[in-house]
Amino acid sequence: MSAMDRLRRWPLWPMLWKEFVQMRRDRFTLALMLAMPAMQLVLFGFAIRTDVRNLPTVVLDESRTSESRALVAVMQNTGNFRVTGPVATRTEMKRELDAGRARAGIVVPPGFARDLRRGHGAQAQVVVDAADPMASSAAISGAALAGTVQARKVAGGVPALEVRVRPWYNPGLRSEVYIVPGLIGVLLSMTMILVTSLAVTRERERGTLEQLIVTPIDRTSLMLGKILPFIGVGYVQMTVVLLLGRFVFGVPVRGSVPTLYALTLLFVFASLGLGLFVSTVARTQAQAMQLSFMLLLPNILLSGFMFPREAMPPVLRGASAALPLTYYLRILRGVLLKGTGMEHLWRDGAVLALMAVLILGLTVGRFSKTIE
Repeated sequence: MSAMDRLRRWPLWPMLWKEFVQMRRDRFTLALMLAMPAMQLVLFGFAIRTDVRNLPTVVLDESRTSESRALVAVMQNTGNFRVTGPVATRTEMKRELDAGRARAGIVVPPGFARDLRRGHGAQAQVVVDAADPMASSAAISGAALAGTVQARKVAGGVPALEVRVRPWYNPGLRSEVYIVPGLIGVLLSMTMILVTSLAVTRERERGTLEQLIVTPIDRTSLMLGKILPFIGVGYVQMTVVLLLGRFVFGVPVRGSVPTLYALTLLFVFASLGLGLFVSTVARTQAQAMQLSFMLLLPNILLSGFMFPREAMPPVLRGASAALPLTYYLRILRGVLLKGTGMEHLWRDGAVLALMAVLILGLTVGRFSKTIE
């Protein structure tokens, strides 16, 4: 008997053949299995960067001299700062940092040029949004480098210029202060998207979806009935993480908690809509799980949860603008770490509301009350 005949008579062979045939017939699941590694490679390869560059920076130049402009130019040439424009007062600079439109601020005092010419030890200041320790470390090193270079130009190597760095919001540069608020958004995303998608596909596999379809309920009511119970689950998760973060990790709560809870509702609706949308595409729980992970992976990598968005290529930064978690993380860190109010957060809230309406509308439109 030849080796091929012995292989065909092997008891395991029919089972293997059956699985390959079934895998070939389920082309959607097979495509997901092949797409996931490619997607992970691209995202991990381009999104994971620890060298933060081009931090949006505002300039408060109270000196208004050639020396002060030269210092700002040297700082920008380091590549760590990207000057977005001037501000007139420290209050305006704080407003830009609170709103997240700037990550750093360069302050040049009125007597900067005079002190520099006289060699009395001129000083400048860089205010850094230290809520993200990785980004703030880049700003601190860039400020130190710029100060050293400019001092050598004007004083022949004598340290006549000092650039002081003042970290705001997280003076100790503690990573847990940055990570714990982000975990609220990630956990809510995982629960809302993954659990919701599996809940609907599970009913489809068990045949119980037919009983819902024949009930005298319109599509919108049926979809809302599926997502509303998860809202309470999401708020419980959020409250637990907030309490643990405050009393275990020492994460501050500087802003309005009611404002945070109100804006969280918009994010929850958008995430639930994504979960239900997955359930309208997937036909099995395995497909729903793989599709959910394909949505969760960009949320974790591109939203700014782990890696600063400033370190990402422009294409991926643009893609992150389509993720609800990107805006919710700004809300979380703004309220908890900066004490930001609704006057700065309403734009992110409006984007989340628009996303929730569009996603839920698309999901309701795809949902069919007929069994295919």
